[in-house]
Amino acid sequence: MNRDQLAKSVQMARQEAEASFGDGGLYLEKFIEQPRHVEFQILADEHGNVVHLGERDCTLQRRHQKLVEETPCPVLNPEIRTKMGDAAVRAAMKANYAGAGTIEFLLDQDGNYYFIEMNTRIQVEHPVTEWVTGIDLVAETIRIAAGEELGYSQDDIKLQGVALECRINAEDPHQDFAPCPGLISLYLPPGGIGVRVDSGVYSGCRISPFYDSLIAKLITWGRNRQETIQRMERALSEFQIEGVKTTIPFLQDLMQNDQFRRGTVDTSFINSLLD
Repeated sequence: MNRDQLAKSVQMARQEAEASFGDGGLYLEKFIEQPRHVEFQILADEHGNVVHLGERDCTLQRRHQKLVEETPCPVLNPEIRTKMGDAAVRAAMKANYAGAGTIEFLLDQDGNYYFIEMNTRIQVEHPVTEWVTGIDLVAETIRIAAGEELGYSQDDIKLQGVALECRINAEDPHQDFAPCPGLISLYLPPGGIGVRVDSGVYSGCRISPFYDSLIAKLITWGRNRQETIQRMERALSEFQIEGVKTTIPFLQDLMQNDQFRRGTVDTSFINSLLD
């Protein structure tokens, strides 16, 4: 779109807004090329104490739905991490927020970051944060709701190692990730050092077509990113689910992708990979 086309489109949008709502005002958003999706976990009590527990990189997504999350973000340097963390804490304080929450940002190629939204709840990917911090986010949320103080400051938060989460969905990657509801005839999750599985299904469980297709969250931890990815590869290979198609084969291919291993991805990476 060139300048003249943009002006014409803006005028048309103004006329439509004026006719529909009696207000021709428009809101323009900055277009971020090849962004990463980076979010910061915060905890805030009712006594004015707020901390962040580091970031999660949620860049790998399909149709704006996250597939893989990891912490720390492989491209954040300490300076940007500090700035984004401070911004997340200030946002929660300004809102007088209490509880667990997530401040989400887009990060561009030059290290500039832009606020997307705040999720005022525990998120699917919270286990990766729990593993690198040693803090039970669900327990902390309950303590805060009971009126207790956090009992620690930002200086007390120490991040150790790298954690990665893959969402195992009842979907067919070869059919544009079409949902695959049905009866799980065999469910045998992996185990071992550095492996965690969060799930509520079992052999004989039926995946309904009316709800989310998530079967399990597979989380691995390692001393560094390479070890974490290796453990994820092993865990995926050992995960046995029969009766429905799952995203496990796709995730196995993803773990071996050179661009993923280098950490040089953006929010359009999965779509381009599928294309």
